[in-house]
Amino acid sequence: MYSSYAMATQRMISMSTGNRSKSFELTQGTFIEEPMSTRMNEEGVNTLHNERWDALIEQDWPTEPILLTRERDHYFRELLRLQHELVKLQDWVANQKLKVVVLFEGRDAAGKGGVIKRITQRLNPRICRVVALPAPNDRERTQWYFQRYVAHLPAAGEIVLFDRSWYNRAGVERVMGFCTDQQCEEFFQTVPDFEKMIIGSGVILIKYWFSITDEEQQARFLMRIQDPLKQWKLSPMDLQSRSRWEDYTKAKEEMFARTHIAEAPWWIVDAVDKKRARLNCVHHFLQQIPYHEVPHEMPELPPREHSPNYVRAEIPHSLFVPRIY
Repeated sequence: MYSSYAMATQRMISMSTGNRSKSFELTQGTFIEEPMSTRMNEEGVNTLHNERWDALIEQDWPTEPILLTRERDHYFRELLRLQHELVKLQDWVANQKLKVVVLFEGRDAAGKGGVIKRITQRLNPRICRVVALPAPNDRERTQWYFQRYVAHLPAAGEIVLFDRSWYNRAGVERVMGFCTDQQCEEFFQTVPDFEKMIIGSGVILIKYWFSITDEEQQARFLMRIQDPLKQWKLSPMDLQSRSRWEDYTKAKEEMFARTHIAEAPWWIVDAVDKKRARLNCVHHFLQQIPYHEVPHEMPELPPREHSPNYVRAEIPHSLFVPRIY
């Protein structure tokens, strides 16, 4: 079960023991096509007709078709099993009044959003919510740096997933020059104490970094450029990250060295293979919080009450949404 791009991307990539090595330089003109299976909502992807899937994998791809139906089905079975465990974890967090914060960091197009989507897919949004803050406004730039993040920390019985977090200062803000060297140094000196205070208040803090290769990011960016449904994912900052790959690498290395603390260590997710990354990250997340299934009584549906004097009013046809499909 390698990267979903390996089979459906028209590029010369050699495969050996699950690792990729670049055979030629991908350019703006390289044609990239994503497999139709990855475009489908995972709620119904298992209903893809076998003949359609067979037609897809029988195409003359440059590499051996390795994302076979058996492996694809295994992925969805495991995903559903892990999501079932996430529901149990959610119930446990609510029952025990726990407070959970998970940070998702990594390079652009590393797959953070895909993992977050699979985690939240079957959970109660009142318990598990996602925080993805935009760039700070003029007022927020004058605040204590951590102030706008503190406002989104969980109360008892809540899980908060940060799609990027206060580590923006150690990454994009530093590389793109949005903060001074003094501000960055202050961040490094204060963030360990900040996180220790959060943990001391009873919050379970988990930090993930999604790691991809230079070649994989290039391929994913090209796919987004060519796909009208994904072009919105590309921002000017994303495009700048390609040319500043090495600057981001240096920033990441210093961030690990100075913020990997015993109370809140970094966990690195190998994200070249998106599907493996999703399963591995969700599985690891479940291991970080000891939980038990909370017993629930099976609800009984009450009988429908009928009033002999009730007559349903006729609804004007003009109020209905037109039946186009």
